[in-house]
Amino acid sequence: MLALGECFGEEEGRIARNVWQTCRLTELFMTSPIEQKLADLGVVLPTPTPPLANYVPVVGSGKLLFISGQVSIDAAGKVITGKLGGGVDIETGRAAAKLCAINILAQAKAALGDLEKIRRLVKINVFVASAPGFAEQHLVANGASDLLAEVLGERGKHARAAVGMAALPLNAAVEIDAVIEVE
Repeated sequence: MLALGECFGEEEGRIARNVWQTCRLTELFMTSPIEQKLADLGVVLPTPTPPLANYVPVVGSGKLLFISGQVSIDAAGKVITGKLGGGVDIETGRAAAKLCAINILAQAKAALGDLEKIRRLVKINVFVASAPGFAEQHLVANGASDLLAEVLGERGKHARAAVGMAALPLNAAVEIDAVIEVE
């Protein structure tokens, strides 16, 4: 193999070597489009929350990844709690749903190593702790759906259920599970 200096001359070889090293470093540290979108939105994926009971956070089967319910917990461990329509307003519920979606992405990244392996977000189930008479679960669920569609683009458009629950683990306001198709 010839040295770059032998092909180009010493000065051109030095320039070519610098360009090659710069391109290689850029390639090594370049973020994926999904990671870049998260960064643009100011979203930092937390370390995934370990299971709180006797289950695993993620199960893969064939080309599907099943992500267990993720509650509205932030990176500092603070949970958005309470019941929608019983002291928790829709905007807080939307924020809780967004946190759940961020935690889903964190679990997916931990399982896959790279969010670009997501082919399609198939479905999410959104469980909303609801006071009697609260019927706006679909608006709360939009907090997750909007983020996932924005971050994943066409791959993030999904089927969904949004249901009211009497109570959720840790008194969380929202819990969401997901089914993701992977490459």
